[in-house]
Amino acid sequence: MKQKSTSQSAFFNLRVLIGLFVVLTGVFLAVIGLGTFSGLTASSAKAQQKARIITNPPNALVPAGFDCSQIRALGIDRQDNLRAGAIMIACGEAQGGSASNFSELMQQVLAATPLAYGGTDVNLITGTDSGSHITQSETFSWRNPNNPNEIVVAYNDSRGVFASPINISGASVSEDGGATFTRLTAANGQSPFQNTFGDPVALFNVPTSTWFAIFLDPACGGQGIGAYKTTTPSNPNGWVHSCVHNGSSDDRESGWADNNPSSPFFGNMYVSWNNFADGGSLRVRFSTDNGGTWTERQLAPPSPFIRDVQITGDLATGTVYVAGMNEGGGGTGGPRSNKIYRSTDGGNTWTNTFTSANFTGPSDGSTCTSNSYFATIFTGYWRHMGWGEPAALNNVVHYVYAQHGTGADPADVYYIRSTNSGATFSAPLKLNTDTTSRPQWQPNISVSSGGTLFAMWYDARESTSCQKGNTTVPCYRMWGRKSTDNGATWLADMAFSDVVSPLPGQPDPGIVDCYVGDYDYASAVVADHITSWADGRIAVSGQSQQNTFFDKEPAGGGGIPCGDLVSFQARCKHVTGGDKLQAKVTLTDTSHSGEQVTITVDGNPHAVTINGNKASLSINNEPLGQHTVELTDPAGCFAPVRTNCQ
Repeated sequence: MKQKSTSQSAFFNLRVLIGLFVVLTGVFLAVIGLGTFSGLTASSAKAQQKARIITNPPNALVPAGFDCSQIRALGIDRQDNLRAGAIMIACGEAQGGSASNFSELMQQVLAATPLAYGGTDVNLITGTDSGSHITQSETFSWRNPNNPNEIVVAYNDSRGVFASPINISGASVSEDGGATFTRLTAANGQSPFQNTFGDPVALFNVPTSTWFAIFLDPACGGQGIGAYKTTTPSNPNGWVHSCVHNGSSDDRESGWADNNPSSPFFGNMYVSWNNFADGGSLRVRFSTDNGGTWTERQLAPPSPFIRDVQITGDLATGTVYVAGMNEGGGGTGGPRSNKIYRSTDGGNTWTNTFTSANFTGPSDGSTCTSNSYFATIFTGYWRHMGWGEPAALNNVVHYVYAQHGTGADPADVYYIRSTNSGATFSAPLKLNTDTTSRPQWQPNISVSSGGTLFAMWYDARESTSCQKGNTTVPCYRMWGRKSTDNGATWLADMAFSDVVSPLPGQPDPGIVDCYVGDYDYASAVVADHITSWADGRIAVSGQSQQNTFFDKEPAGGGGIPCGDLVSFQARCKHVTGGDKLQAKVTLTDTSHSGEQVTITVDGNPHAVTINGNKASLSINNEPLGQHTVELTDPAGCFAPVRTNCQ
């Protein structure tokens, strides 16, 4: 399998950095000797920072000539990308990862329970890793709606952190619906996405049948946003480079593609990010020509700083939403508030429709050992400010996030729901129902076209303690909770991943020491909710490492097995007075007569009662053009049918 490491951003370990400087210049040994660093006070660190110009950068992440006194003026300390971390390390304000020594993990130490949600976990990191550059985390999962067997998961991958050109971006591809994955590896042993800084996004554009893998990219203005495109994602040689945005200080991008043929903005693509060239403004670029050209809009100014959390769109209407967060100046005490920005015209104009009440962010009272701006969950480890993910269907907007729990509970996962396109939201609902004081954090959520929701998060309720890198101390499992009625009610929260994972360590000296990924973006199509996460079950050299794993949850609400169905058909029939859309499900026998199935037309679900061995839907006066008709409950039994009314 592979070795992994915990990181927070490509923050380089000072010990390795000093070694490099000894070879390259030796000029700074008197100032930042190996023994001196461990005893630095905050004031002495700042003094060193102010006196330092980076003349011999350790790798391509750190720009030559960088003035360390500008870290805070440029917002480097607030950026969560890997390059920002590398600069912090090079300037002596952060430390990279280091290995811990623990005995090899025995599989029986990991607590396994019968699966509730999901299926069998799949390791995305195929092949063998070696050395210390073995950190994979921070995931973005997307599916080809025209071929649901084709799934791409993009993630940060540190195997090329010292490669030339640098390459800390990766992806794995499945062509069998997620049963197996292959980690994309080119002939040089790296991913196809050379000269990239991570922060992953993976999107599929239906009109051109093209995949986009999007990362921070020095070829796009120094630290802009680049895109690699292909129609054959499994071929590592088929990805072609382009730029989404030419920028010098872009950070934490997200993306969404409108793949609904009935949407007025069908084919539009959207990328959101923070632009630290002006101090951190929140921005969006959108493309109306399938990623050929991009138009830019600003959603929020640099101050107060609003973090780009994630972007999504309404699967039925094409309305686009960006979730942001006012982090209150960072740390553990800064009050957080959630923000929603909405565009109803394909990204051209934006409105801040919602600002939540202030809440206390998740943490155990500690901040990242490398950067006190970021709150952490485990005594200076695993930075997390409460970020989550939005989702939307039929003008109902969903958002999950984390905040501090009651008393000593570091973190709980909450859900809010809007039924008026993000103008107002419900009171927060706590999704985790455990009675422990153990943390739940870093959630994501997806909505299917049939109106089912699945939320997933990291959950330590099954452990009493966690120890970074220790293979014999189980720490967390992925848990989830499902709604079958577009968020109106929720089923029970239950385990999602197969085992309780150790808290993965971070031995990579090229990655910041408190990083374990900042987000996991989930998505859904007709059949499944798909999602990925950072997992520590794979031990390497006696230490738990960061691997990325994948699983999926059926999108249907349960009920009729696919084996009881014979066929699913849909057509537009021209009749006097307008076209009539007809859909029909045929079953093997009459045993389900009186039950209901859900047929979804252009994102709008219709409950249809089975009569005998058939369920039929007829809609009069359907608009001209193409319509997508899907059997969404039971889900995954048949491919969507596209029919034209003309």
